[in-house]
Amino acid sequence: MTGTVMEANAYQVLTGEMLTFALLGKAFYVYPEQAWIRSLIAEDIFAQAPFADTQPDTVAALALLQQWSRTTSENTFDDLCSDYTRLFIGPGKLLAPPWESVYFSEDRLTFQEATLQVRDWYRRFGLEAEKLHREPDDHIGLEFEFVAHLARRALLALEHNDQARYDEAIEARRQFVAEHPGRWAAGWCGQVEEHARTNFYRGMAMLARGAIAEASSLSDIRMTIGRDEWLCSGE
Repeated sequence: MTGTVMEANAYQVLTGEMLTFALLGKAFYVYPEQAWIRSLIAEDIFAQAPFADTQPDTVAALALLQQWSRTTSENTFDDLCSDYTRLFIGPGKLLAPPWESVYFSEDRLTFQEATLQVRDWYRRFGLEAEKLHREPDDHIGLEFEFVAHLARRALLALEHNDQARYDEAIEARRQFVAEHPGRWAAGWCGQVEEHARTNFYRGMAMLARGAIAEASSLSDIRMTIGRDEWLCSGE
């Protein structure tokens, strides 16, 4: 969605963004949970996308994830655990390191400047990484969850007719996406897509790339609360 868009509404856009980035955050930050995986299949989560549905990567991702959902077996969960470990944990060289600092450090180190910048962003909104000082705050899953959090704050502001809080959340969302996941997530998704052995993680990487492209193209979601006027502006 680029340029000026008048057909939808801010509430729908933000709700879709919140749901999508929350899903992506859990998928990439949390080690596979069998009950959650089963719920994704049972609820047919990948039948449609609530956000970025016209992005080519999103369309391709849904097709792949639907195929994965229809072809699961008794080995599916073990395969996901193995894939997650290979990609994001190790041992050995990680195939897709999930921390932003790695991609902006000559020595591919964690806990660098980007980690502290992201930590400051979280603290501005009363949040703290679950494994503070034990795992870098700039994990891709945490960054996605923070985008979802900012969308949720904007939605709450809409519900309470709070223009100031709405504007604050929207501006924070714009800046954070531009300064952090918008700079590196697409390349990281390419690494996951290349090295994943399961269509689940390959498809989730494609879904993430589509969501980031959409979020980056929506540089602003401006709305005057109490009026039926809103617009989404691209770069």
